[in-house]
Amino acid sequence: MAAGHRRLAVLAAMPPSRPVDVRSVDGTRIHTEVFGPDDGYPIVLAHGITCALRVWANQIVDLAGDYRVIAYDHRGHGRSDTPRRRSGYSLDFLAADLDAVLAAALRPDERAVIAGHSMGGIAISAWSQRYPQRVRRCADAVALVNTTTGDLLRDVKFLPVPRALSGGRVRAAGSLLKAVGAAPLLPGSVQQTRRVVRTLAVGRDADPAIADFVFELFAQTPPAGRGGWARVLVDSLGPRHVSLRNLTVPTLVIGSRGDRLLPIGASRRIAADAPNLASFVELPGGHCAILEQPEEVNHQLRSLAESVREQRRISS
Repeated sequence: MAAGHRRLAVLAAMPPSRPVDVRSVDGTRIHTEVFGPDDGYPIVLAHGITCALRVWANQIVDLAGDYRVIAYDHRGHGRSDTPRRRSGYSLDFLAADLDAVLAAALRPDERAVIAGHSMGGIAISAWSQRYPQRVRRCADAVALVNTTTGDLLRDVKFLPVPRALSGGRVRAAGSLLKAVGAAPLLPGSVQQTRRVVRTLAVGRDADPAIADFVFELFAQTPPAGRGGWARVLVDSLGPRHVSLRNLTVPTLVIGSRGDRLLPIGASRRIAADAPNLASFVELPGGHCAILEQPEEVNHQLRSLAESVREQRRISS
């Protein structure tokens, strides 16, 4: 990290972890770590694009004292393998990688709370659509945080134009995100890229250390991974939304009123479409609620886990 950048204090408090060997359907290695007591109730965490499992540091530190927290890096991110071919990235692989983590990290007949932020939420939706028989087998509940099921760029608050020109804005925003995602960070482009990432990823009043951390994760993500997933999301999440029909377990939805990448309307639509809505929470701040509003996110995840565990105790 460059001199003068602020470091999030919570990163120093990360507990020790245990690795889990995970291979996806095509052989791609998915780096997965487990935190907390081995006999704890499992909570699975899926991060967003250009991040890594460390972006969940606040949740891991808080939850791992009581739960078995399972976090993984998407392919092309963090310490997971990075496919070099375009064919190595798709919504099918996004779903398959999550399912591979669940198969490797959960015990037979064990179910978890599965939480996803941004692209991690899309992974959960895509998984429920492609592996419907696995939803009730592996999930007691899910949490969808600052995410969407479609119209990825329709309302992004980055390139404001008159409504009559919105189609052109969507195309321009898509081209920009794919270009920024795939481009290597060269000395002359770092500051401009930093501004784009900060504008889209964090709220206007966010702690500067959060913006620095989010850009650090972006910079550490291989361009092939950034570009591969940016292309998939831009090209796949158009007007036709990922169906939530099979997501029948209790669903917590969290959105942020100052989210400029996936504005609050996306979360409101998910809350309206979820077959089994447990709770819908609107928070202040920007796209990274897990970093900007960690106490509230932690509280909501704990409440969700305890409610489904209590329901299981009653039903048994």
